[in-house]
Amino acid sequence: QSDTMKAWRGRTADAKVTRSVCPFCGVGCGQLIYSKNDEVIQIEGDPDSPISRGRLCPKGAASRSLVNSESREYCIQYRRPYSTQWESLPLGRAMDMIADRVIAMRSATWQTTREDGVTVNRTEGIAHLGGATLDNEENYLMKKLYTALGVVQVENQARICHSPTVGALQPSFGRGGATTFQHDLMNSDCIVIMGSNMAEAHPVGFQWVMEAKTRGAVLIHVDPRFTRTSAVSDLHVAIRPGSDIAFLGGLINYILTNERDFREYVLEYSNASVLIDGDFKDTDELGGVFSGWDPEKRSYDTTTWQYRGERWSPERDRTLQDPKCVYQILKRHYARYTPETVANVCGIRPEQLVAVAEQLCQNSGPERTGAFAYALGWTNHSTGVQMIRAAAIVQTLLGNIGRPGGGIMALRGHASIQGSTDIPTLFNLLPGYLPMPVASEHPTLESFVDSIRKKAGFWAAADAYVISLLKAWFGDRATAENNYCYDLLPRIDSDESAYGTTFKIIDGSTKGFFIVGENPAVGSAHGALQRTALARLDWLVVRDLVETESVAFWHQGPEIETGALKTEEIGTEVFFMPAASHVEKKGSFTNTDRLLQWRHKAVEPKGDARSETWFYYHLGRIIREKLANSKRPEDRLLLALEWDYPLEEPHGEPDADAVLAEINGYEGDRNLSTFTELRADGSTSCGCWVYCGVYKDGVNQAARRKPHTEQSWVAPEWAWAWPANRRILYNRASAKPDGTPWSDRKKYVWWDASNGSWTGHDVPDFPKDTAPDYRPSGDATGISAIGGTSPFVMQEEGLARLFVPETVVDGPLPTHYEAQESPVRNPLYEQQKNPLIERFERPDNPDNESPPKPGDPDRYPFILTTYRLTEHFTAGGMTRTVPHLGELQPELFCEIDPELAALRALEHGEWATIVTSRAAVEARVLVTERMQPFETSGKKMHVVGLPFHWGTRGVVTGDVPNDLLPIALDPNTHIQESKALTCDIVAGRRPRGPARTEFVERHRSGPAAL
Repeated sequence: QSDTMKAWRGRTADAKVTRSVCPFCGVGCGQLIYSKNDEVIQIEGDPDSPISRGRLCPKGAASRSLVNSESREYCIQYRRPYSTQWESLPLGRAMDMIADRVIAMRSATWQTTREDGVTVNRTEGIAHLGGATLDNEENYLMKKLYTALGVVQVENQARICHSPTVGALQPSFGRGGATTFQHDLMNSDCIVIMGSNMAEAHPVGFQWVMEAKTRGAVLIHVDPRFTRTSAVSDLHVAIRPGSDIAFLGGLINYILTNERDFREYVLEYSNASVLIDGDFKDTDELGGVFSGWDPEKRSYDTTTWQYRGERWSPERDRTLQDPKCVYQILKRHYARYTPETVANVCGIRPEQLVAVAEQLCQNSGPERTGAFAYALGWTNHSTGVQMIRAAAIVQTLLGNIGRPGGGIMALRGHASIQGSTDIPTLFNLLPGYLPMPVASEHPTLESFVDSIRKKAGFWAAADAYVISLLKAWFGDRATAENNYCYDLLPRIDSDESAYGTTFKIIDGSTKGFFIVGENPAVGSAHGALQRTALARLDWLVVRDLVETESVAFWHQGPEIETGALKTEEIGTEVFFMPAASHVEKKGSFTNTDRLLQWRHKAVEPKGDARSETWFYYHLGRIIREKLANSKRPEDRLLLALEWDYPLEEPHGEPDADAVLAEINGYEGDRNLSTFTELRADGSTSCGCWVYCGVYKDGVNQAARRKPHTEQSWVAPEWAWAWPANRRILYNRASAKPDGTPWSDRKKYVWWDASNGSWTGHDVPDFPKDTAPDYRPSGDATGISAIGGTSPFVMQEEGLARLFVPETVVDGPLPTHYEAQESPVRNPLYEQQKNPLIERFERPDNPDNESPPKPGDPDRYPFILTTYRLTEHFTAGGMTRTVPHLGELQPELFCEIDPELAALRALEHGEWATIVTSRAAVEARVLVTERMQPFETSGKKMHVVGLPFHWGTRGVVTGDVPNDLLPIALDPNTHIQESKALTCDIVAGRRPRGPARTEFVERHRSGPAAL
């Protein structure tokens, strides 16, 4: 043995080993936590994990330094209004004070009805942000308590990260999660990574891409930069940032023009043959918008987008020749996306598009399957939903959904960002993707349930899901006589999203704010606006491991430096509550595969550090005790809350197992086994219907850890995936209509006639005894599509939607629009940008400067795009405090091509200042041929690449890249555009102090060259 191995064995010989999950990205790598004397001494990869097989990336490998960081806080820090310093508070006193602030703010801002008399039962005086770094059980208690309090502005990282995933995949296929799982990628014959640098952003998950490559798969990377993903790809295509829909539209056009679609799959499993209303007009006829566009209201009337006939049983032309069928509409819509046109838009050569299209077509069909993988490079756009929708169309045409080695892999960026969407801590959803009640649309329980049932498929049992949720939350106090407490639930009627909340704080209507494991001061777009908002609050509660920029805004940051904010003039009262790390609590993360994995507690948290389970349980307990004798109507729902859980020593921590069991659901004392057991008569309870089964037979299924070497490649006995432990969604599509596999090579789930049931490698996505020739019925209540002939069981017609008749507000088909800030005119349409792009028209928002507009190419001639590094994580709060990672990536840098360097006299290794209409940040210059200029319509454009992890706190610090970003949002999901905007870049460091503000102002009003 080597000396190193001997030393390691000696150090860990008597250590306790605890199984856990990495707290960083959504890959979900298994970890083994070694501890002695309640101290973590080592963290290793878990070799039994079928996802990671013992591997960890630099962040996961350095996570011992995260939990043992000298930067961690273990005592509560309190900042009085207008104070210039922190002071300490006892834990009990701080909890009591926060409870008092919540009660007072809620009382002062309560709305029972709107001015028009419509019931809303809410407060907009309090808001919440954060949850993707937290356990499912923590998110569940947060959403449960906030809803009972009437707090509707509840958001987490998913809003600014992956919200378009739900907004695109759900209308396309029926569910908003990844259609497959990471280690199924090894079965792919062709993998297109687009909108992601997977090798660096999800490196352990990338092993499955490399596994596929060793088996002969073709790997294609479509990305503006040449990266480590590109370096191992068979083909790299560098496209102009923001031109992804044009490229994907070119693929669709190639498939249709050359009739390369998987015709039997398309006919049987998609809506290609469905006829659309005769009054529908496409973008070609209307200058880039669809029929129904109202320019004054800036919205679409979707009447002309509807199916001919009933939604659950539309008229169809199986010859695909009718000009009103989806197939022909699709052909006409994408006819202009020729290789030559796409090449011009994207800045590529026509043959590059053809090469990608050919590889996809050759590697799709009965014998072969191809997969797409994407991340924030697709989601962070004002057309983010439509980018993912375009990929859904490609994959449907090629027959790659629901089949092994196929699908669309949404690469999530936080450890449980999928879980925080499922539970969720989001303003517009209840657990299990049930919608939040809307004030004007859902006045009664019946109207609410009926609106959900119309989605069809398993949504037909929406009454069971809703009533079971209300029983989980309110127990015996939820009865049929009082509509299961539905009448007391809060309603929404406006944009309560993360950026909407920012402006409500600035306007003064929202005055209390909880930030939990998120860092908007540097992590959200337009950082100056975020920090200005924090300075206008009455009170702020931040829970985190370290003092982040969102805690320190009142005494440190760009606005303090420039004098725009003065510490002694900021009246925000700040409570910094230290949080427990992932090894100091137990609970489950849901990774990007929809897989719930349980983490066991390795050590106790130190000092005042506590889990969010502890914090929210005790906050709710204290508030309820203070209001126990209240007779006010607004307190009835809060006092009806089921809020009793077994408490564990030494800190009175609610048992996370009990919370997960509540999420799973009960019938009496029996743990439910599946969501089909839920009833609408009040006899069952379930905190999240898609998680029903995770505590089947009273066993925590998320804690299962059968080694991957002892089970099939699907690894169904490692943890538990929603729904029903199904690993590939829509898997009925892996077989022909008669139930036989498309091929032996790609068999996954098939009909066994001898047993009268479905069998194979996975849980069928429908009742397993449903015969292949079963024809589901449908009616206006939405009962349809649960059966053998309908793989897409959550859609009313049971089909994958190439054309979406509603729910996607900016068009039934993806259409190329330029970004909000683009240096070129749209080469494809008269309509320049997404006609529904969401802006905040305010006099104090510099993004509304008119004229000139931000992004003016005379002032901001270069394209700016942001991205992620392997060594750092999101806004950097979890990695800039870790010396190992700081040493690997110590400074903010920008990547530019040699021609741009010469144009702006920028030298490799020296400093440059990047400027937009919002801010100026400095970065080291990296001159590299990995960056190349693009040419569109005869105009050459250079790109500045900037990683977004830096801030003013930590062992490595730097300017805040997200300060440069505009608040220009996708209209479907309110996510910001951060991958394609415009900037200028000049040599040298930015000015210090007030001169920094003057520098930006001069740039906004003067020529580009300063």
